[in-house]
Amino acid sequence: MERKIRILMAKPGLDGHDRGIKVLASAYRDAGMEVIYLGLRQTPEMIVSAALQEDVDIIALSSLNNAHMTIFTHVIELMNEKGLDDVLLTGGGIIPENDIAALNSIGVGKLFGPGTPVQTTIDYLTDWVQNNRR
Repeated sequence: MERKIRILMAKPGLDGHDRGIKVLASAYRDAGMEVIYLGLRQTPEMIVSAALQEDVDIIALSSLNNAHMTIFTHVIELMNEKGLDDVLLTGGGIIPENDIAALNSIGVGKLFGPGTPVQTTIDYLTDWVQNNRR
């Protein structure tokens, strides 16, 4: 039996807008993924610790508070320190194109903006896991 894709989802920092990430969490469960949702106000340390404990394939962060450069950078640094080099760090929110390019250059996967079709994100996550984790 093939293992389900395990995705850890979180809202880092002081961002309190969680409707979108909850919609995605439901959609990912409906698509057959195992979702671990940490909730609001998570620190990078909490996120990476949970990813290690839960043996996830993907960490997905939602950032709507303009702290994306600090948060994603810190999370990827912690992931590298802990040997999570085979785990995808992805996410979305209000992130300018220049910042997306900078984050991609340090190892962050594709980042999605408002209005992205849910199926587009599901396809990306599924393809990434099939090509990188199995």
